[in-house]
Amino acid sequence: MFELKVKTRFAGAHQLTMVGQKCESLHGHNWHVEVCVTGEKLNSAGVLADFGDIKKAVRQVVEGELDHKFLNELDIFEGMQPTSERIAVYIAQRVQVLLDQRLDKTVRVSKVMAWESDNACATYFTEPE
Repeated sequence: MFELKVKTRFAGAHQLTMVGQKCESLHGHNWHVEVCVTGEKLNSAGVLADFGDIKKAVRQVVEGELDHKFLNELDIFEGMQPTSERIAVYIAQRVQVLLDQRLDKTVRVSKVMAWESDNACATYFTEPE
């Protein structure tokens, strides 16, 4: 089994209710995101996947859909709070869709870590196929 990891960042604001005093107010984070992908086999070039393909998919989701947004107003979080946990799930699901379009479906997103600060992170582990 091989694992590759890419990191990126985005700035986003959210407002969470019923989770704690500070989080009840509108506030923002400079999020750090780590996306891990796994696979069993190397391709003919001797790599699991091109880092460029993975980075492009992650950037499309993180920078294209989440960066500099008030996350509560996004359709993707309609009816639910944009918690770190839900952000990690969303990124994992969207990146997987994009990777499936670019690669041969042998590379799977295995986990996503959404860091809302240097010392607080939510990790989502995907289900193996």
